[in-house]
Amino acid sequence: MNHPDPATGPVLLADRDPGGVVRLTLNRPAQRNALSADLLRALKSALTELAADPAVRVLLLTGAGPAFCAGHDLKELRALPDEAAAGALFGLCGEVMLALRRFPHPVIAQVHGVATAAGCQLVASCDLAIASDHARFATPGVNIGLFCSTPAVALTRTVAYKHAMEMLFTGDLIDAATAQRIGLVNRVVPTGELDAATGALAAQIASRPPAVLSLGKAAVQAQIGLNEAAAYADMSATMAKNLLMAEAAEGIDAFLAKRPPNWPAA
Repeated sequence: MNHPDPATGPVLLADRDPGGVVRLTLNRPAQRNALSADLLRALKSALTELAADPAVRVLLLTGAGPAFCAGHDLKELRALPDEAAAGALFGLCGEVMLALRRFPHPVIAQVHGVATAAGCQLVASCDLAIASDHARFATPGVNIGLFCSTPAVALTRTVAYKHAMEMLFTGDLIDAATAQRIGLVNRVVPTGELDAATGALAAQIASRPPAVLSLGKAAVQAQIGLNEAAAYADMSATMAKNLLMAEAAEGIDAFLAKRPPNWPAA
C-alpha cells in the first residue's frame, strides 16, 4: 500500500503521458527519498501493476526534492528487531530491483542530486540512466560499517569489476562525468536540461514498436548468464521469432519502400 507521509502525501507518485511514458517519482524529499519499507512496497506494487498495463511503453524513475535516492532509511534499519526482519527488508529491496530488470518495457533513471547505496543500486538496475551534471553516486556503506552487499549485485552487473570494487571498498562519491565514463549512466546533461533530455529519450523509445522492445529486453537479460554458444543459440531463436512478427514485416517493407513504418496496434 502506498502509505502517505503527513508532509508530502503518498511515498510514490505516478504520472503518465498520452504516448505511454509513465513517470514514477520517489516522494520522500525530506529523507532524500530513502527507501523505507513503505516506499519499497509501493514500488513493487506499482511495477507489478504497470507491467500488466498494455498502454505502458516506457518507465521513468526519478525522485522528488533535492536528491534522487539516498539508499535505505537508516533509522528504520536500526529499529529492525532481528536478523529475520532485516533479511525480509533487504529481500524486499532485491525483489524491487529484479522487478526493474524484468519489467517488460525500457526503464530510464532520471538522476539528480545524490544516488547512494540502494539509490545507486536503483540506477544500476534500470536499463538506461540520464544524470544531471551535479549528480553524485556512491556505495558508502563501508563508511558506517555496513558493506553495500546488495547494491553490489546490480553494480557489478553494470560496470566493470574494478570500478565497482573501488566504489564498494572506498565508499567515495563519484561525479556524474565519472559515472558516465564507467558506464553507470548513459548521458550527463546540465541540470536545467535534465527533464527535457530524459523526456526526449523516453519519447523516442516509446515511438518504437513495444512488442519488439519487450521481446528484445527479455532476450538480452536471459542471455547475459549464458556462455557464448548458448547465447547465440538463444538469440538466433529470438531473431527468427522476431522476423515472423507483424512489426518486422511492416518495418522491413517500409524501409524497402522508403516510407515511414506504420506499426501495428499493440
